Amino acid sequence: MINSDFTFNISATDGAARRGTISTAHGEIRTPAFMPVGTAATVKGMTPEAVRETGADILLGNTYHLMLRPGSERVAKLGGLHKFMNWERPILTDSGGFQVMSLNELRKIDEEGVTFKSHIDGKRFELTPERSMEIQNHLDATITMAFDECTPYPATHEVAVTSMQRSMRWAKRSRDAFEERTGYGLFGIVQGSTYEDLRQESIDALTGIGFDGYAIGGLAVGEGQEEMFRTLEFTVPALPQDKPRYLMGVGKPSDLVGSVMRGVDMFDCVLPTRSGRNAQAFTRHGTVNMRNARHADDSRPLDALCDCPACRNYCRGYLHHLFKAKEMLGSMLLTWHNLHYYQGLMAGMRSAIEDKRLSDFALDFFACQDHGDIDIL
Repeated sequence: MINSDFTFNISATDGAARRGTISTAHGEIRTPAFMPVGTAATVKGMTPEAVRETGADILLGNTYHLMLRPGSERVAKLGGLHKFMNWERPILTDSGGFQVMSLNELRKIDEEGVTFKSHIDGKRFELTPERSMEIQNHLDATITMAFDECTPYPATHEVAVTSMQRSMRWAKRSRDAFEERTGYGLFGIVQGSTYEDLRQESIDALTGIGFDGYAIGGLAVGEGQEEMFRTLEFTVPALPQDKPRYLMGVGKPSDLVGSVMRGVDMFDCVLPTRSGRNAQAFTRHGTVNMRNARHADDSRPLDALCDCPACRNYCRGYLHHLFKAKEMLGSMLLTWHNLHYYQGLMAGMRSAIEDKRLSDFALDFFACQDHGDIDIL
């Protein structure tokens, strides 16, 4: 049974793009939404209060990492993930399937699930759809993800169909094991690589089971933006119109804009935080590498029109110095800036959809991007 108290309301559309609100037990999520990644119950380099200040409504945690350390039962005893990490707003937990599949020689997959060795200490674990649901329930995830197999890319049609159909059987087991609670939701994950017939078969299977939202998995795994957009163009229109659509693991700012224009509502990606730790800043004119020597004597802010702490209080020369000196403050400030930029981009698209000017917004965005490490006026 689909949870009727976990609701999605679409308030405006512009072409395929939707402006909506997901109502949950832990508050509302404004869509299109970007979820900062807090894999191990923390967004690296940020306090929860700082993440909220960037405009984020929801965070992502990860079943695989949290089951290994500190353990989902321990998190449950300490009050659940919201209390544990001091984030009372919505949390979505990835089922762990993607991380387990990436272990390669350390894991074995069969119909029951996946057995694998921990990358931390080599201890053997088993993760099944039922165990994944149990762990995510212990974590008190607002949005639980069905357990799936992330099909590698490239994959032959034969490999992709076998993988997808196993994921659909696991999706049914995930739904059966999911504990219904008021304001909590379960999302199914569409698989099928870049094959239209397999994506449609996957959607038919998932909608037959019934979920509170639908994620698009198996993209952003090496296929490139053009192929990703092509796949979205035949996948998204086939999804239920009245449910949230979540593109997993995406992505670059241009990926977000292009995907919103194709009807996607939710995103997550480590890129803004990982890039911040590695001296790369996202700006309205493209990316800037703060390790470049050209910034050493620059007294200007990173972006004069940005009001994040990094841009408001510090100059480029100082940010450059922090990275050259390997001071952690550099990573913290640039991570804050990048998350602020991503949330500003999402807010801009929400406003543009409401005003039916998303096409103009996208034209302006793409005209300003991809200039590289240039001066920002």
